[in-house]
Amino acid sequence: MDESTRGDMDMETGEERGGVDPLTELARRLALTTPSDKTRGMFFLGVLEAVRRVAGEAARTRCFRASKERRFVPFFLYPVNDFLRLTYCAAGLLAPRLGGFDAALRSMGEQATRDFLASALGKTLLTAAGGSPRRLVDHLPWGYSASVSYGERHVSWASEREGCLHMRRDFMPPPYHEGVLLAVLRTLGAANVRVEGHERQLLDCDYAVAWE
Repeated sequence: MDESTRGDMDMETGEERGGVDPLTELARRLALTTPSDKTRGMFFLGVLEAVRRVAGEAARTRCFRASKERRFVPFFLYPVNDFLRLTYCAAGLLAPRLGGFDAALRSMGEQATRDFLASALGKTLLTAAGGSPRRLVDHLPWGYSASVSYGERHVSWASEREGCLHMRRDFMPPPYHEGVLLAVLRTLGAANVRVEGHERQLLDCDYAVAWE
């Protein structure tokens, strides 16, 4: 991690998650990225807007400095290492206002879902789901592959409303994807939604989902 990014983040990310402080976790994730690992600009824009809305323009500018990019086009692909820096910086800034670092990450995952489902790709996904939460979850591996250039994902089911999204080589931390999945299921009116990430190793996680 470069010193300018660390300077922007040090004072805001003191909370530890799972016994590892966020800056250490970020460094571990960054070390595993490659130049071909990329994600859509819409997600950068969503994080920046969430920071502006909750913490103001000065906080947004501070987070913007965590990325090497100077502008984002929604459907262009940008390095995931920049998105990781941006997301961790934003979570640190928003943590005191949203109830902690993990809560801030979940909030950004929910924002990512809203942004994606409002896009042409997201509307295609909703059409394919036909109003069924289960079908929407079944189509999530396609949604992810349309959004990022890395990782593998598949779904398994224990019952009609209880399943698991298995993610392999995905760089975002579990609370972020918990927020994604919560928002996905609530979009189609699922009630009493439960999502819990079970990390197998740093980039591999299984997300148990259930609803009523």
